[in-house]
Parts: sequence; C-alpha cells; structure tokens
Amino acid sequence: MKKLILVASVSLLAACAAPQPEQINLAPKATLANSDLVSGSTVNLTSKDVRAAQYVALVDSGRSNIEPLHPKQNVRISVEDAVAKQLQSQGFDLTVNSENSIIVEIQEALVNVRHTVMKNEMDGKVTIQITAETPQGKLVKTFTGTAKREGSLSASNEEIETVLNDVTNLVLKEIANDQELNGYLKERF
Repeated sequence: MKKLILVASVSLLAACAAPQPEQINLAPKATLANSDLVSGSTVNLTSKDVRAAQYVALVDSGRSNIEPLHPKQNVRISVEDAVAKQLQSQGFDLTVNSENSIIVEIQEALVNVRHTVMKNEMDGKVTIQITAETPQGKLVKTFTGTAKREGSLSASNEEIETVLNDVTNLVLKEIANDQELNGYLKERF
C-alpha cells in the first residue's frame, strides 16, 4: 500500500513539475447600450463553438514547427457572457423558457503569427454568426472582424492577446450596433 501511495505521489509531483503550455488570455468586452432597445422582452440565449480546433493562435517561427496557443478561458462561454451583457443593456431579460431565442455561433477565432528574430506579422480573424428566432421567423447574420499587425522582433503573447481581443471586441461592437439586427429584435421580440 505504501508503494502505491509513493508511486501516486511521485506521478502527481512529476505532472505538476512538467512545463505547462503557454496560453492566451481571452477577455472580450461587451459593448453596452446607452438606452433600452426593448422593455421587458425575454430571450433564450445559447451558444456553440463550431471551430475546427480549440486553439486561438498559431505561431510560425520559421523553423518548420508551428506552435498552437490555447486560450485560458473557454471561448464559447466568454463570448456568450459578453453578448448576454450586451442584450441585458438593451433591455432584454435572459431566461430559458422564452419563445424568442438568440444563438451565438463562434465560427472562427484565430491569430496567425509569423515571426523571426527581427520582425513579426499577425493576422487575426473572428467570425460570429447570430441567429435571432421568433415564432414569426428568423434572421441569420454573420459578423467578421480582421486585423493585421506588424512589429519588430518576435511577437509576445501579450501582443497576440491584444490582437485577438481587439478583433473580438470589434465584432461584438458590430453585433451591438447592427441596425438590421436591432430593428429585427425591436420589432419581433
């Protein structure tokens, strides 16, 4: 029994000492409305992440190895929380038993990084599809944000985080301020 406990303890300590892969801090910020779009309308908000892979950055250092960087937070939950805050600021009450629903689908969230010792190039892209559905019909809109950034020296994780968060915030702002989507929500919800 003592040997089993010793082996388990050594294995646990070895796992803790192993280097952890680097991660990106994803912190999307909601774009809050100045006034209510609706008053007392209920909506059921759900989300899904349909990206092919769970990493948010691919770092190509030119040495024939590409390193994926994963987010510290769950991308789906982070984006859903930001959209929920946006909807609440517009006057919506979030509930699970509403006939009105909004589905947030994360289709892409990726920063491609190419860097050498002397310079770096980053291309970020975030694509989110919003489906607003009521008994009277449904509206599906896709929102895409892109960014390109160049810098000297190698790209740091903080710089990659900045590009990812800036592009995500740009898409969230576009969703919050889209006249067609807001008109549909105001008229049908």
